[in-house]
Amino acid sequence: MKQIKTALVSVFHKDGLDELLKKLNDEGVHFLSTGGTQQFIESLGYECQKVEDLTTYPSILGGRVKTLHPKVFGGILARRDNEGDREQMKQYDIPEIDLVIVNLYPFEQTVASGAVEQDIIEKIDIGGISLIRAAAKNFNDVVIVPSKAEYPMLLDILKSQGACTTREQRKAFAEKAFGVSSHYDTAIHNWFTSNLE
Repeated sequence: MKQIKTALVSVFHKDGLDELLKKLNDEGVHFLSTGGTQQFIESLGYECQKVEDLTTYPSILGGRVKTLHPKVFGGILARRDNEGDREQMKQYDIPEIDLVIVNLYPFEQTVASGAVEQDIIEKIDIGGISLIRAAAKNFNDVVIVPSKAEYPMLLDILKSQGACTTREQRKAFAEKAFGVSSHYDTAIHNWFTSNLE
């Protein structure tokens, strides 16, 4: 069993998150977040560290780059049982991130709404999909919640065994995560395919 101590929460849709955040807060989990999600977490009365304070970089390029930073991805991808990784985390002051909760920009819904090309392109998620892939790759140490559909799965675990997960549970979340990323990229690819001039 591995304990969840720090959670990175970066979501487009905030609905359904309240109960999960309450349970995590009750378990003493530290929150890290960006922009609107960070404000949402604080509005519920929970402390939340800004990702910008961790990275010392602001959100740049109109929000296109928020979480893409070695302090974030190092904290997710570091192998906790690897001495070299642990030494580098200490050297570069990288925190362990044990849980990543993401939901992606609504690409398919934006296409379905008949939006113009530029608006559709802006809904191609970069940071979120990268967080999903990184956390899922390191399922040995990290829990990935890649969409709202997995909230109940994590909630059940929190209710039955607190902020601790087994490797088998983390691997099950990773399987869901690669399903989400695969579906998302397929939707993007299909849009490009049907929109070649």
